Amino acid sequence: MDKNFSEGSSSGGDPATPSRYESQKRRDWNTFGQFLKNQRPPMGLAHCNSNHVLEFLRYLDQFGKTKVHLQGCIFYGQPEPPAPCTCPLRQAWGSLDALIGRLRAAYEENGGSPETNPFASGAIRIYLKEVKECQAKARGIPYTKKKKKTSGHGNTTHDRDDQSNSSSSMPFS
Repeated sequence: MDKNFSEGSSSGGDPATPSRYESQKRRDWNTFGQFLKNQRPPMGLAHCNSNHVLEFLRYLDQFGKTKVHLQGCIFYGQPEPPAPCTCPLRQAWGSLDALIGRLRAAYEENGGSPETNPFASGAIRIYLKEVKECQAKARGIPYTKKKKKTSGHGNTTHDRDDQSNSSSSMPFS
């Protein structure tokens, strides 16, 4: 396994102007690397695992802009509460989902093996599913699969789960 990660580099050359996605992916990758370096003791990318990724996701909640009502809140389950409350702001599920997608790609582009990718682990998928369900309940919005309209052939397919707030809202992005 090649564990020689490079900070922020991308395979496939450097285009004159990277796409918005590529720029965001590079910023996310560098931010995660900095998060690991700030750990006590400092952690290298080659030694990180899904627990470090989960810790990073929880750390990011402090920068969130999505109000997530706690179960004891009088506005719990209301999509549009009529007044302010003291419930915490968190990262939106869609933002975390998009972030993990970019970091998963960056890990492999920077020399990580798909088999050892901590961003692709089952623990991360479970965490994201729990965040999605928790936020949906807190806002009173069910996340259900929607059926596409039937095509002329009578075949029905399904959309992916709703992904509101899929862009990143981190202050350092």
